[in-house]
Parts: sequence; structure tokens; C-alpha cells
Amino acid sequence: MLSYEVTVKVRTDLQAAFERYMREKHIPEIWDTLCFTFIQFEQNEEGHFRTCYQTPKRADYDRYIAAHANALRADFMQHFPDGCEVSRQVFESKQEWRINQ
Repeated sequence: MLSYEVTVKVRTDLQAAFERYMREKHIPEIWDTLCFTFIQFEQNEEGHFRTCYQTPKRADYDRYIAAHANALRADFMQHFPDGCEVSRQVFESKQEWRINQ
């Protein structure tokens, strides 16, 4: 499993608009690319947001970067030209533990 993680530190006055944009526009548009099989959007107490996009195939992540990322990032920058510090990381799963319920 490959995880693409985007973390954003959002200025306090932008947090409500940022959350709305992510939940109503940005993440649904990424979901519609069909490049990821799981997306989770989170916020911590300090106003940092994290989105984890997962796919079982590296090729799907590569397709997302090649075909979709530039346009989606440009749209994000139009909505939030300042006040957001973005970092991105890619992780490949080595092992997983789960409780079967």
C-alpha cells in the first residue's frame, strides 16, 4: 500500500474556509480521479490538517502526479495564495497489523 500524505498548517482565520474547501471541493475532485482507494482528512488541536491518500498501486499515484496534481495544486493556490504551509510525503507500507472485528 502506498500512502501520499499532505499536511497543511493553516492560519487561524482561514481554517473554516480551508476545511470547507477541502471537504466540498478539493478532496472530492481528487477522489474523482480514481487514483486512490482510501482518503482520510484529519485536523489536530493546533490547526494542522492532514490528508492521507492511499492506493495499492504505485502506478496509480504516478498517474495522479502526471495527470492531475498540477491542476489541483493550482486551484488550491488560487483559493489559498497565502496562510497555508504545505508539506507532502509518500510512504510505502512495510507491514500492517489489524484487529479483526
